Amino acid sequence: MDIGPKIKELRVKMGLTQEELADRAELSKGFISQLERDLTSPSIATLTDILQCLGTSLKDFFDDSAEEQIVFQREDFFEKLDSELKNQVEWIIPNAQKNQMEPIRLTLKKGGSTYPDNPHEGEEFGYVIQGAVTIHLGKRTYKAKKGEAFYYRPDQTHYLSSLSGAVIIWVSTPPSF
Repeated sequence: MDIGPKIKELRVKMGLTQEELADRAELSKGFISQLERDLTSPSIATLTDILQCLGTSLKDFFDDSAEEQIVFQREDFFEKLDSELKNQVEWIIPNAQKNQMEPIRLTLKKGGSTYPDNPHEGEEFGYVIQGAVTIHLGKRTYKAKKGEAFYYRPDQTHYLSSLSGAVIIWVSTPPSF
């Protein structure tokens, strides 16, 4: 695994220069530069210090589990046309027909958000009718706009926000309201 580009990505996300990261980790700017270009390798202790300065841990940094798809666009939707019954069924979350959910309608005012919710069992799904939302899952964020859907397991702190306002259908199980 090339750790340099991953460290650079975290540093840039935090809005730090190489020099600022070096100062925080009590290292030289040159070392950080070489590290980000994979020209040198840090000791475990040094890597731990750097990651602490970047707000993460060794465990999270090396977690190679595939990131789950959270936002689904129109091309992800699955449609079934039934010419005999003259109907169309559209699954906007692939394989969602196996889930049990309770729908609600939620309107986010401009600059609004939902209250942060602690990790819990269940599933949460949404479909953006108007505007756009940001889904906050732990330290990660995902954007969904009109016509897109999102789905996640709420196993970490999570909430929704919108800078411009949004109308969404939000479905959760078990109900959290």
